[in-house]
Amino acid sequence: RMLADLSLYNEFRSWKDDPTMDRSCPFLDKIYQEDIFPCLTFSKSELASAVLEAVENNTLSIEPVGLQPIRFVKASAVECGGPKKCALTGQSKSCKHRIKLGDSSNYYYISPFCRYRITSVCNFFTYIRYIQQGLVKQQDVDQMFWEVMQLRKEMSLAKLGYFKEEL
Repeated sequence: RMLADLSLYNEFRSWKDDPTMDRSCPFLDKIYQEDIFPCLTFSKSELASAVLEAVENNTLSIEPVGLQPIRFVKASAVECGGPKKCALTGQSKSCKHRIKLGDSSNYYYISPFCRYRITSVCNFFTYIRYIQQGLVKQQDVDQMFWEVMQLRKEMSLAKLGYFKEEL
């Protein structure tokens, strides 16, 4: 395969020699700017920042809605959205999933569009964490790079609004 971006490839190679989750390293900085920030930018920016932090800390959970009884709770629940209102965009959408950040007891209802954006970023983080922890043993550096590129492609598709309904 042709190398699309030689500078990113070289940044990846040097990152892989000493993997860090520090977003200021050249390899991750570029992906944050081009993929992660745009993917996790939502109109409810405070909640969007909290989502990014939870993704980085690996403390975000997503679960299907409908497995739990609907409880009518305090007024702050409005900010959490609901089965028909996305907490990240404020739009009236059918929300089949909800997220929880860290040990907060709040759940936030999210649309399929937001869910795909979040999961595509989570998938990227999961893979680079595996590399950092030395768990990716079956692939050479080129294969790892192409996997990173595939995960970037997923983030780009999610950012543009392409998503699989049943993800």
